[in-house]
Amino acid sequence: MTVLTGPSVGTSVPAARAYAVLTWAYAAGFGVPAVPVSVYLLRRGSLPWFGDLFPMYGGPWSGRLTDDQFVGLLLSYLGLMALVAWAAGRVRHGSRRGAVVSAGLLPVEAVIWLGFDLPIPWVLGAARVALLVAAWRQLRGPQPTSPNSKEISHA
Repeated sequence: MTVLTGPSVGTSVPAARAYAVLTWAYAAGFGVPAVPVSVYLLRRGSLPWFGDLFPMYGGPWSGRLTDDQFVGLLLSYLGLMALVAWAAGRVRHGSRRGAVVSAGLLPVEAVIWLGFDLPIPWVLGAARVALLVAAWRQLRGPQPTSPNSKEISHA
């Protein structure tokens, strides 16, 4: 038998809230641009440039894949960012399972960061991991119970 422990719904866990806000900003900042970048690529046959600095999402995959394949990856990344944002919302509401999903998605994200040559998400990813670790003990989720007591304390 399992019971749910941790903060009640609506209770604020500052690290969980910070994790969610950082993750939502990251997901919006790197996921949403995948759509206009895809449209630009399909219309013009090249990636748009970020200022005059570098092509957006222009990592090793951009030269190895056809435009259609690359657009498929960009849109898959957008879907991944939607899933990451959803999991962050679960963490924000105190869900330990949301934290497990979030942690499980980070290696998938890292592969994409490498393929698109995205340097900033590595820093954001490290901060997100630190915030998940900080929030972990205060998140609720299934906990083992003893047949002789209602709950096992984490203290």
